[in-house]
Amino acid sequence: MCDSSAYILTDGKETLLLEHIDFIESSGDEVFLIDIFGEEKRIKGRIKSLSLLEHKILFEPL
Repeated sequence: MCDSSAYILTDGKETLLLEHIDFIESSGDEVFLIDIFGEEKRIKGRIKSLSLLEHKILFEPL
């Protein structure tokens, strides 16, 4: 399975937010994430980078 994982960049360090991302929605300065198991996370941030080959979504806090 080729699921993506979400990380947040804080003080130059990447911290895992959620694995197996199924859904991402951005509204203003907030991002809503849902994984394939239904777990939800909301963060104040924006996408810094997205690598489809590495299955990695990197967010930066606002």
